Amino acid sequence: MPPKKKPNEDYTLKVTSPDIGGRKARSSDKLTLVEKRQFLYVRIVRANGLPMNNMTGTCNPFVELRIGNYKGVTRCFEKTSNPEWNEVYAFTRDQLQGGRLEILVRDKESAINEIVGRLSFDLGHIPTRFPPDSPLAPQWYKLEDCNGVKIVGELMLAVWIGNQADDAFSVAWHSDAAAVSGKNVTKTRSNVYLSPVLWYLRVQVIAAHDLAPADRNRKPEAYVKAVLGNLVLRTTVSKDMNLNPAWNEEVMFVAAEPFDDPLVLSVEDKMGADKDVCLGRSVVPLHQLEKRLLPQPIGDQWITLQKYVSEGEEKREVKFAGRLHLRIFLDGVYHVFDEPTCYCSDLRATSPKLWPEKIGVLELGILKAEGLPPTKSKDGRGTTDAYCVAKYGQKWVRTSTIVDNYAPKWNEQYYWDVYDPYTVVTIGVFDNYHLQEGDKNGGKRDPRLGKVRIRLSTLETGKIYTHSYPLVVLQPNGLKKMGELHLAVKFSCDNWIDLFHTYSQPLLPMMHYLKPLSVYQLDSLRHQATYTLSLRLGRADPPLSREVVECMLDTGVSRWSLRRGKANCERVMACLSGIVFLWRLFDQIRHWKKPSITILIYSLFVVMVVSPKLMLSTFFLAFFVLGVWRFPKRPRHPPHMDTKLSHAETAQYDELDEEFDTFPTSKQGEALKTRYDRLRGIAGRLMIMIGDLATQLERIHALVSWRDPRATTMFLIFCLIACVLAHQVQFRYFVLVTWTYAMRPPRLRVGIPSIPQNFLRRLPAKTDSML
Repeated sequence: MPPKKKPNEDYTLKVTSPDIGGRKARSSDKLTLVEKRQFLYVRIVRANGLPMNNMTGTCNPFVELRIGNYKGVTRCFEKTSNPEWNEVYAFTRDQLQGGRLEILVRDKESAINEIVGRLSFDLGHIPTRFPPDSPLAPQWYKLEDCNGVKIVGELMLAVWIGNQADDAFSVAWHSDAAAVSGKNVTKTRSNVYLSPVLWYLRVQVIAAHDLAPADRNRKPEAYVKAVLGNLVLRTTVSKDMNLNPAWNEEVMFVAAEPFDDPLVLSVEDKMGADKDVCLGRSVVPLHQLEKRLLPQPIGDQWITLQKYVSEGEEKREVKFAGRLHLRIFLDGVYHVFDEPTCYCSDLRATSPKLWPEKIGVLELGILKAEGLPPTKSKDGRGTTDAYCVAKYGQKWVRTSTIVDNYAPKWNEQYYWDVYDPYTVVTIGVFDNYHLQEGDKNGGKRDPRLGKVRIRLSTLETGKIYTHSYPLVVLQPNGLKKMGELHLAVKFSCDNWIDLFHTYSQPLLPMMHYLKPLSVYQLDSLRHQATYTLSLRLGRADPPLSREVVECMLDTGVSRWSLRRGKANCERVMACLSGIVFLWRLFDQIRHWKKPSITILIYSLFVVMVVSPKLMLSTFFLAFFVLGVWRFPKRPRHPPHMDTKLSHAETAQYDELDEEFDTFPTSKQGEALKTRYDRLRGIAGRLMIMIGDLATQLERIHALVSWRDPRATTMFLIFCLIACVLAHQVQFRYFVLVTWTYAMRPPRLRVGIPSIPQNFLRRLPAKTDSML
């Protein structure tokens, strides 16, 4: 049974009309695709000369900011009257209920956090800053007591009203995250990340000389082991079972700048099933390796192997344990895949010398989300702390986290340089599970609330697209809509000549075609790149967790899915439907369903045969007319996640359970037997289709193979007669006769297969030789 579809779910793309600047904005305005939101910014810099507590003789100051129902608190410094905070606080202007900003300097030493001094600002007198104006300079303010009398101590701060384009926006504490405190505040801030530069580390092992055997009474079974970080790769055991083995094999790693881990190479002797003895090893720092920046060969080299032997508690280094002949370098002439080829956001080589010219700029405005569901519980009620992550090329962006809100508003805008229009920008929405330390949900993975992909080649240049994208997630219990994401997208072109020129260039760097890597190598290296990126981005502040990186990079795209298999089959049939339609139309014409159209088509063909030069021009003119005719019906909106195309709405429970199963499978018993039987049925039908195709191809091959001597003799005699006739008769008349025969009226037709069909079906194939 398919999962029950919710009756009111709408998975379509909707056009929106947000209040954004667009083309009416000033040239210096950074916010052209988002709604401008005003924020009250307060920068607390430092204090000077704060009074000491009368009881303790010390001062442990911190600052408390109050406006309406919002309150922000700085860090507390112990035993100092001259603290320095350098913290920025941002309060959303349209959510403020009070008319005055109160700044209280408190002493944490007392039980009631005694007020040391205070300041007050009227919101109507606070200046407004318009970027790109310079930041507002902080000023010293004399502290006051509760009665407004000046007291000892002063506070340096700056107060202004700005928007999202302000430099302080990304580092400020936001009132939308007022419930978050302590170190978790940094996990709510927006940030921009850059992926590390990835290189292919190629180790071509040629041979080894002068190895020192572990056991002189046996021939060594040597292989080379390469270790980079946590990844270990091995060559096969050399067939030369001597002290000078040869391999001529290559292992490849993905290395990221800066190169922290060295490459450790060792020659191992396989003594038994679980016993390997190191014959020698060498440590190679990656920053010392040669980088291939242009498609040119790299020379080989010899490295010295060393060996450590134990003598009691001491270790003695053997200066020489053999030599290893290899070719090792960092290859920058390939593109390092970290995404599936169908969803790539960057196709450039690692080497900057091979980069194409920039063709434009991608602008993305992440406006808001609506209808998000509760994903966790807090204080006995559901809550959601949503944030967005967008990736294009090497640049990742993360919006601020809007705490406890089912309809968060971000209104953040980002920019990317574009080098190829056949690329995809990916936007994902996640729930932040790392804000409440000690909570029962703490430590879990950030759940995915939905993802949107937009291919730049489907966007018109210079046009602003504002749409509401459905956030859908496929779960083991069926399809679920998690809300809607409002985006504004614009692709601007800098150079039209370079843009059109990219359509004539290879999609990947040249070496991918001259010396291509195998599919197995690309898949293995892509998983290495994903693992490396998840480690590096997980160490940023705020970090991008591993599950977020893997989701954005679509690591599970190669996972088996019967649902996707059905969808791909329908995609193929949809592409072939045009050919089927033309064949049916031609069949109707040749059977004189509409005599007037048949006579018109026949006359047109006769004209083209008589004047062959009209054939190509007519062919291209037909495509031109077809394209112009379809122009008013062109797609007006970018593509989105289509649930019907993906068969997500009609997927069976057992199909989804199989799709989300681990690899290797964790199922046993009847469930595993059912899956296996279903897979055998699908594979059986596929086997029959492939077998029928092979049979037809083998029959064509059998025309001259003399497997059926009579059929081959008849075919050769036919070819000889056809050769003579073709020499005597012009080709145009041959085509005209063939077309006339195909278009003959129904009265002259017989409802049986033609002679060529009958002859071809009688030819032998290798089906008889199959067991």
